[in-house]
Amino acid sequence: MSSSENGRLPLQGIRVLEFSHAVLGPAAGLMLADFGAEVIRIERAPHGDDTRRLAGFGLGYYAMFNRNKKSLVVDLKTSAGQAIIHQLLATADVLIENFGPGTMERLGLGYDDLAADHPRLIYCALKGFLPGPYENRMALDEVVQMMSGLAYMTGPPGQPLRAGASVIDVMTGMFGAMGILLAVQERARTGQGQLVKSALFETAVFLMGHHMAYAAQVDEPVPPMPARVSAWAIYHQFETRDGARVFVGVTSDKQWGRFCTTFDRPDWLADERLGTNNGRIAQRDWLLPQLQDLFCSMDKTDILARCEQANLPFSPIARPEELTDDPQLNAGDSLLNITPPGGPTMKLPRLPLLLGAQRGDWRANPPDVGEHTAVLLTELGYTPSQIADLAHAGIIVTTEK
Repeated sequence: MSSSENGRLPLQGIRVLEFSHAVLGPAAGLMLADFGAEVIRIERAPHGDDTRRLAGFGLGYYAMFNRNKKSLVVDLKTSAGQAIIHQLLATADVLIENFGPGTMERLGLGYDDLAADHPRLIYCALKGFLPGPYENRMALDEVVQMMSGLAYMTGPPGQPLRAGASVIDVMTGMFGAMGILLAVQERARTGQGQLVKSALFETAVFLMGHHMAYAAQVDEPVPPMPARVSAWAIYHQFETRDGARVFVGVTSDKQWGRFCTTFDRPDWLADERLGTNNGRIAQRDWLLPQLQDLFCSMDKTDILARCEQANLPFSPIARPEELTDDPQLNAGDSLLNITPPGGPTMKLPRLPLLLGAQRGDWRANPPDVGEHTAVLLTELGYTPSQIADLAHAGIIVTTEK
């Protein structure tokens, strides 16, 4: 019987302690939590993770990456706080951390500090850089986008531009989660945990691998994506009559035939110069402006309907706020209703993964500050009076629900 049939999630029974902030560590924890791992966020007293209070684009971080988790708020700089963590470590399978270089070591919670007492522990350190001369540098998603060439490739010539989402944070978290699962499999064979590392810079460089391979085969600098010579003659954004923009691709000669028929251009279909992709590339100087004129004479909905009829690669240029009403995401049950502490209910994406018929699911909203502190300490054997004393001393924070 599959896990979806018996109601058991694949990672149920795995306990994870997540020492994290911002996107990188929480993204790794989310990928485990959505498939059943018990992920406990270890947050600092008294106010919890600063990510909860970020403004600007940081406003969405906590809501997006912290569902299905528990919150324990504790002062790690006290002996009583350290005692709580070490008792939890005795029950844990995995530790995730994405603090600056040396932070966990200063707290006595580095891998070398813990490995002897917790030999089965899988310790995942998510950093800016893997071992090397940059290892102790601070790094952020945008920093490594600049360092790796990703920003250069994204913006037009002379205007490096970061990607429009924290793609390196999320992907590094994904590699971290994959490393954890590999280590869990290895532990099943050997009985031993191990140190798992993933890093922002090396992840960003991995994304640049095919550009590096291109560079090795040409004798000129690699052009940014907006200035590239596409392999396809028609692979562009176009303006529409109603002020929108659409992306349309024609990536085969059969698609070109369907395009001409569906968009009522038999003259282009009959033009021998345009019969092949290479021929259309040779004629782009006049063909692309005429295509733009064609699309400027039509509304977006008409263009998209014809592209779908012709089975072409196409897309409207969507904005984030439009995704909550997307027919594919809603009909495919790819959005979850999430209510962060003090916030409105919002539609946010599931993990884009199916195991048979099973998907990562919603079990709990992002937790309030210290929402699970008392419950977790009770499980460890603390009495109500001991929990109250710790809270009174500011060593822990509890939030009653």
